Order: sequence, then C-alpha cells, then structure tokens
Amino acid sequence: FETSPRSTTTMAAGGDVKLFAKWQYDDIEVNDISLEDYIAVKGKYSVYLPHTAGRYQKKRFRKAQCPITERLACALMRKGRNNGKKLKAVRIVQSTLEIIHLLTDQNPIQVVVQAILQSGPREDSTRVGSAGVVRRQAVDMSPFRRVNMALYLLCTGAREAAFRNVKTISECLADEIINAARGSSNSYAVKKKDEIERVARANR
Repeated sequence: FETSPRSTTTMAAGGDVKLFAKWQYDDIEVNDISLEDYIAVKGKYSVYLPHTAGRYQKKRFRKAQCPITERLACALMRKGRNNGKKLKAVRIVQSTLEIIHLLTDQNPIQVVVQAILQSGPREDSTRVGSAGVVRRQAVDMSPFRRVNMALYLLCTGAREAAFRNVKTISECLADEIINAARGSSNSYAVKKKDEIERVARANR
C-alpha cells in the first residue's frame, strides 16, 4: 500500500478518498468551533487507512495533524500486552465502524466525531500549593486536551467493558461510541466527564 505525497493530495482534492474504501469524508461536520482545528478529519487528513506511519510525537501539537481514526487506533494499543500491535488496532477500528453503521445507519466517522465532542471534559481541577498545603483549583481545559481526554476515556471504557466478557472489544467500543455520541449516561466516557466537571465546579 504505497502512495506518494503527490498522489494523495490529488486524490484528496478529488474528494474520492474513503476510509477502508467505504466511508466518505465529505459530509463530516465538527459542530464545535473550538475543536475544529484539533479533530483532523477533512481535506488533506482524509486517509484510506488509519495507519499513516507519520512521526507525530516529534514535536508538540504535531499529533493534532494525525487523522482522528488513527488516533483512535493508537489509543487502543494500551496495556503492555497490546503495545505496538497497530494492525490489530486498525482491524478493531474497522469492525467497530461497521457495527456503528449497522446500529445507527449513519456515517460512522461522523458518530465518532460526535462522541469525541460529547465526552471531552470542559473543566478540570489541578493541585495548587506547596509545602504540604495542597488544595484543588478549577481550571478550564484546552481544546486539544479535551480531544485527548475524550479518546482516552472512550477507549478505557471499551477496554473495561470487554475485559472478562463474551463481547468483543469492537462491540464494546461501538456501544461506547454510540452512547457517548448520544450523550447517554450509559457511556463510561460521559459519566467520567460529568464527574470531572462536577469536582471542578466544587473547587472553583
């Protein structure tokens, strides 16, 4: 699977790039103006596979350029036994998107984007103080960290649901993403987000 940078840009300009040769990028909308720059899903970020082998850790904020489906795949490679198994993670993402489409009849990329918008906390609390006297202080969360946190919470929720369970990780991740996109409290990510924001509100 080899594409030169030139060929990818022409394809992206043509608008016929489809994720896994199935899902269109054209009609994807990011409805939150603050997160538009940090969810890479349109234009030159349209990819066929969530595996670009880019060097996104070389520089601060470089990973904001990483396609959002690839960031989801990378977030799944957690807990030592899964480190580095990216092809496994890509296959999980592929079957997750299939399940989401079957359950919702929508473009699954749009559902993933919606889930990220819903499950990133907007406020958090930090530890302030030195020499033993530590108190929590509420702080606003940057848009970039909201996206990072949302991905982390979605994958953690799916991982915990699939552990010692007959359901596969793909099914659990699909359930988690659909519930989060609806803002339902059945979603681990939405529950955690509400909890983080509630603690922050108490520490203002």
